[in-house]
Formats: sequence, structure tokens, C-alpha cells
Amino acid sequence: MARLQAGLAELSPANFAMVMATGVVSIGLRLRGLDGPAWALFGLNSVAWFALWGLTVLRLLRSPRRFGADLLDHLRGPGFFTMVAATAVLGSQLVLLVASFRAAMALLVLAVLLWVGLTYTIFAAFTIKEDKPPLDQGISGSWLLAVVATQSLAVLAALIAAHFAQPWRLELNFFALSMWLWGGMLYIWMMSLIFYRYTFFHFSPGDLTPPYWINMGAMAISTLAGARLIANSHDAPFLQSLLPFLKGFTVFYWATGTWWIPMLLVLGVWRYIYKRFPLRYDPQYWGAVFPLGMYAVGTREMAGVMELGFIGWLPTLFQGIAIVAWVAAFIGLLRRLRRYLR
Repeated sequence: MARLQAGLAELSPANFAMVMATGVVSIGLRLRGLDGPAWALFGLNSVAWFALWGLTVLRLLRSPRRFGADLLDHLRGPGFFTMVAATAVLGSQLVLLVASFRAAMALLVLAVLLWVGLTYTIFAAFTIKEDKPPLDQGISGSWLLAVVATQSLAVLAALIAAHFAQPWRLELNFFALSMWLWGGMLYIWMMSLIFYRYTFFHFSPGDLTPPYWINMGAMAISTLAGARLIANSHDAPFLQSLLPFLKGFTVFYWATGTWWIPMLLVLGVWRYIYKRFPLRYDPQYWGAVFPLGMYAVGTREMAGVMELGFIGWLPTLFQGIAIVAWVAAFIGLLRRLRRYLR
């Protein structure tokens, strides 16, 4: 019992990344017509989402100081944005698997409220707090979870818009466009700092945490959001007028995400093989599974709406890699839970 209480007090705010990763793998399977596995993961994801919310509320009630300290911490605070993205991803599953548009709309409203609260709490606190860490100790790839959260709202709003009548359809598409653009701007700001930290500060194997894969994942979900906006352009005149811009920036996001993949693989070899950094389960590894699955889904959707059939092999490859990564992370989670329950 004491171990469980200690685990609850130390519960990582980034644990919702499991819901993000499971959701996107489920969506990828659904788009390939593999409804059985997609539904199984949807059921697991729903249970995980409710369970994590229950644990989060319990942690807030029992360890409010630790919870507040995490919220204002430069490294752990951005992990709270997984709550937003997980909620939006679950909403996307409701649209694509269940066709439950009103329930998805409720999750969109919840995700927007979380996004507003977390964005202006975390970044305002980072701005006004007196004791701040230096750049190399205060920023990591987890900061880009704010971008993922923003783009997850764009994706869910665009998905719902296709099933709502006017004027809601127009308004949801405009909201999706606004979030898509803001997410891109936020990525530019944050990625500039992260790349500067990469290249001008000492970098140890321990610094290369799994959320650095969000460097790619943030662009993958931006690609998916752009593809959904392109698909919705026939229902919104302002999207139709922006169609060349939408297509250009969607490819821009995809190309940026694709560039990161070899770089992250090289750094992974350096960390685990050359530096022999131990590979042990950590909740942060779900932050590496999610980008792989999202790259598969985003590339598939972009190739479909823009008729880019020559890259059609990439979604198949990355969907397979994402499934293998998900299974490995899930086995690690089960082993961790078994140790806690002994």
C-alpha cells in the first residue's frame, strides 16, 4: 500500500500519452479496415482515459503541493498537455469508430477548456516565476506537447465539422484552421529553442528523453490537421480560397516531420548502443509511440487528399512500427504494474 501511495504522489502528468498513443494506433487500424483490433484498442483506451483521470483527481486531492509543483515545473509542467491531446484523440475515435458526434463534441469542449486553462497557467507561471532554470536544464521535447495539444483540437474540430450542419460546420472549420495556424507558429517558437539547446549546450544520453520524438510527432499531427482541412474545403468558402496555402503548409509540416526521423534514429543509436544507456520502461516512452502512429495516419490522409500515391508505402511501414512499439510499451507497463501490486 505504501508503494502505491508513493507511486500516486509521483504520478507523471505525462501518463496520458498512453491514451494518445493507443488512440492513434487504433485510428490507423480503423482506416485500414481492421475494425476488430481498432475496437479492442478503443475499449482499452476508454478505460485508460477514465482510470488516469481518476488517478489524477486522487493525486490532486492527496498531494496538492506536489501536483502544483509539477504544474509549474519547466520540465514536468508541459506533460499536462497530454491531458488535452488524449481527450481530443479519444474524441476522434468516437467520430471514426462510433460515429457518436455529440459525445465527441462534449470531449472537444472539455479539451478546449483544458487547453485554455493549462496554456495560460503554465506559460504565465513560467514567465513570472522568479527562479528559472537555464535553457539547457529547462527545455526538452516535452514542450512540444503544447503544439500536439493545439493540433489535436484542430483535428477533432475538423472531423466533427464534416458531420454537423451549417452554421456549426463553418464555425468548427474556422476554429480548426485557427488552431492549425497557431500550432504551427508555436512549433516554430519552441523548436528554435530546442534546436539551439541541441547544438550549443552539452548533451548527455540522459538528456535524450523519449519525448524528443515529439519533435516529429508535432509535425505529424499538424500534417493530419492540414489534410482534414483540405478535405473539408468544399464545405467552407474561406478554406477553398486558402487551398493552395493549406496544401503547401501541409507538405511543409510533413517534410519537416520526415526530416526528423533519421536524426532521431541516429541519436537513438548514439544513446542506447554507443553510450549504452539502459532501456527500461518509462511512461515517457508512450511519447515516442504516439509520433510513429501519428506519422502513419497523417501521411496516409495527406497522400489521399492530395493524390500522392507514390508515398503510399510509408503509412503501411510506420503503422507496423507503431504497433510493435505500442506492444513493447504495453508489456513494459504491465511489468511495472506487477511490481507495484506485489
